[in-house]
Amino acid sequence: MSRFNPLKADAAWQKVWEENRTFAARDDSSKPKSYVLEMFPYPSGRIHMGHVRNYTMGDVLARFRRMKGMEVLHPMGWDAFGMPAENAAMEKKVHPGSWTRANIATMKAQLKRLGFALDWTREVATCEPEYYGHEQAIFLDFFENGLVYRKESAVNWDPVDMTVLANEQVIDGRGWRSGALVERRKLSQWFLKITEFADDLLTGVQGLEHWPDKVKLMQENWIGKSEGLEFHWTLSDGEQLTVYTTRPDTIFGASFVAIAADHPIAQKLAEGNPDVQAFIERCKQGGTTAAELETQEKLGYDTGITATHPFDSTWQIPVYIANFVLMDYGTGAVFGVPAHDQRDFEFATKYKLPIRRVVSEGDKTEAAFHDTEAYTGPGTLVNSHFLDGMDVADAKRAVIQRAEDGGWGKGQTVWRLRDWGVSRQRYWGTPIPIIHCESCGVVPAPRESLPIVLPEDVSFDIPGNPLDRHPTWKHVDCPKCGAPARRETDTLDTFVDSSWYFIRFASQPKDKPFDKAVAEQWLPVGQYIGGVEHAILHLLYARFFTRALRHIGKLDVAEPFAGLFTQGMVTHETYKSLDGRWLSPQEIRKDSAGAVELASGEPIEIGRIEKMSKSKKNTVDPEPIVDQYGADAVRWFMLSDSPPERDLEWSENGIEGAWRFVNRLWRLFHSVTEDEAGTGEDKDLDKRLHRTIAGVAEDVEALTFNKSVAKLYELVGAIEKAQPSASRTQAIRALARIVAPMVPHIAEQAWADWGNPGLIADAEWPVVDPALLVDDEVTIAVQVNGKLRDTLLMPKGAAKDVTEAAALASEKIVRALEGKQPKKVIVVPDRLVNIVA
Repeated sequence: MSRFNPLKADAAWQKVWEENRTFAARDDSSKPKSYVLEMFPYPSGRIHMGHVRNYTMGDVLARFRRMKGMEVLHPMGWDAFGMPAENAAMEKKVHPGSWTRANIATMKAQLKRLGFALDWTREVATCEPEYYGHEQAIFLDFFENGLVYRKESAVNWDPVDMTVLANEQVIDGRGWRSGALVERRKLSQWFLKITEFADDLLTGVQGLEHWPDKVKLMQENWIGKSEGLEFHWTLSDGEQLTVYTTRPDTIFGASFVAIAADHPIAQKLAEGNPDVQAFIERCKQGGTTAAELETQEKLGYDTGITATHPFDSTWQIPVYIANFVLMDYGTGAVFGVPAHDQRDFEFATKYKLPIRRVVSEGDKTEAAFHDTEAYTGPGTLVNSHFLDGMDVADAKRAVIQRAEDGGWGKGQTVWRLRDWGVSRQRYWGTPIPIIHCESCGVVPAPRESLPIVLPEDVSFDIPGNPLDRHPTWKHVDCPKCGAPARRETDTLDTFVDSSWYFIRFASQPKDKPFDKAVAEQWLPVGQYIGGVEHAILHLLYARFFTRALRHIGKLDVAEPFAGLFTQGMVTHETYKSLDGRWLSPQEIRKDSAGAVELASGEPIEIGRIEKMSKSKKNTVDPEPIVDQYGADAVRWFMLSDSPPERDLEWSENGIEGAWRFVNRLWRLFHSVTEDEAGTGEDKDLDKRLHRTIAGVAEDVEALTFNKSVAKLYELVGAIEKAQPSASRTQAIRALARIVAPMVPHIAEQAWADWGNPGLIADAEWPVVDPALLVDDEVTIAVQVNGKLRDTLLMPKGAAKDVTEAAALASEKIVRALEGKQPKKVIVVPDRLVNIVA
């Protein structure tokens, strides 16, 4: 028997699969269709073990379903637009396109070395005009159907780099590259009307039976439907100030009213008042997201104006301009209840405002509030006049009713969800197909001009968007009047690219984004796999896109992903030198005496096991691992040990164990020859085989790969111990097909070595004999006076008198009875004999 050579086998079979187009999905197939998809990667340079784990899971399912007789669509592409490419252009003096395409070539080669059953004929890269031109067409469809609009919106503005920053690029209030204090600016932005579908998006969550509960909850919270009260405060200067609250029950705990820096009242106060002007400028330094507003220092400016409490005309409450209130959220004004909102608590503590308890936590009913943080839980209303003794829900209803009866407010349903701002002041993204004309205003680009292609001759030497300063690209004639006009120089948020790519995978006509009938054959995606970090935005935007396309008649699909699985991360130890430098696993040596840095020989600090990240250098490059152990060992390790939804710790011992198992398979596969094959049956092995076939199939469909791995270890152990027989030969031949989705290269090699026609990738999943899944013997517990004294192996369904006789004949039971005659014998068929002596 020759030793298994994984590198030779891997390369040989990958070439065969590619030449035969083995995994190309056929739209015209009569087989049941199955769409398996992993979230496509950003081409950052090289794949990492997180990619390997994610794609191995999807690959096993895709290969398994092919063996079960399905036509499987399992495509791959690249989420290729975005800031990292522009950063590389600035740092490395390369074009974003050349950097991106070089990375795609590298990562594609790496993925192919792992033997994934991918349909590369449908590959897309979102940075290519043949993809984003169709995206521009969808944008125009949305525009023509009223789902796109333009308005001024607050953004993070870096005054040095002269660009809008994503929230992730604002660190401690400063631009991540320039270090300049970020300003909050108003810019004209393009928006998609996602809020028009808010109710449908929310109710649709409940129908997602095959999504993780935690992800569904995150979606619900992000959409954020809430019932509340919109009402007005009468101000001391005679103005009316409208606010919205989801907690009208706490109105007797109000201690201040806060307005946004760009609220009309604040802007009016700033006229001729340099102190207000200075505070408003300060408010512009900070992020624009709810999360950032929660964490930044709470700042306020006392306007000197007061608001009259709606239930007590003698109660005056101060009005502040505050940096944590945004005009884009609600009415741009809130009232603060410090005892029952942590943000309000921090503000009131800073400015020494009253903190009054109005919701009782257990036996805490006094008005004075001395806790160190706000109480936001349920309770009974206290110190609240006519609301005292009510629970929160009843109190909300009571306040809303009084507001409506008094004509100073009304109950309203509001949504946390905001329309999706898709404008980005960057080069490396999909150009927005809009033309601005002095006479005609906003004009959609003509369909025949699509794709509007990014210019190649751009420079990143000067801060800002290169499209703004390009000498020719933005200058065009107006499609309506023919006068000189200019293109929109904003590009689309890259989340737009990933909101419909799964549809383009399913259908790829040249003349339109997709063919409705063809796409609907495959959609929704049967199984979607990816990281939980995308649980909110990407998934929500994709759900919006399918609904928007349905709304305009382009697609009759509401939910894009029928099943969703969020896999755990791959983790590794972290290492630091004594002077604080992060070290990679390749830069250290570990032995029984400890760990040292290879370059210096100095001892190092072994840190926590954490998610693999480039910043902490605890990544493991798959390529040298594949070089050493082969693709099958890497794939097997990714499926072993840890449940797939949990983190998997990378270890040398783990991959070596996987390599040993691959070689056990090789020895078994090559122990089958015609002259060695025994005769006769091994009933126990037959049962083990068929239960493994059924169990592994069930586990793969449930994505509980670690359970299927455990079952296969048991089967291999049973085969190794078995004597030569026809059963053993049959089990080994079946084993190759069972493991083929997981370790496809060694399975293909064995299949070929045995002289089978065709590929094991095209073979059928082994058929289960139902009779061999049924137990014909059962273990029965025998108790004497309630204590277990023996167990019996009996034929299943044995008569009560037969079971009783066998129990009483047992030597252990005879000894336990000590010559006494049983007073009573209770037989529970197939389970228990209880003897009362």
